[in-house]
Amino acid sequence: MFLAGAADPGAGGGLLTMLLPFVAMFAVFYFLLIRPQQKKQKQRNSMLGQLKKGDKIVTIGGLHGTIMEITEDIVVLRVNDVTKMTFDRNAISTVVNSEEAASASS
Repeated sequence: MFLAGAADPGAGGGLLTMLLPFVAMFAVFYFLLIRPQQKKQKQRNSMLGQLKKGDKIVTIGGLHGTIMEITEDIVVLRVNDVTKMTFDRNAISTVVNSEEAASASS
């Protein structure tokens, strides 16, 4: 006869067995998806923080240019001798400095 509120002695092991796959799935997602994404975001924030006037960059749209002016949120790029374009700082994809690349290959 079961009493109200009485615990089943085998229920503790069953609960652990049910939760173990969920914990394992979360661990896999964390180490394969979440952690690498956090690492990439940290590297991107570092790259955006180190931008300076004169850096050659590529935007997320594929536009190549040289930084003429830079503020906390805005970047003004020189695309050619005449054209200057204003972008949001987050629109910068990569920094490509030809001087540093040339010195590294020598």
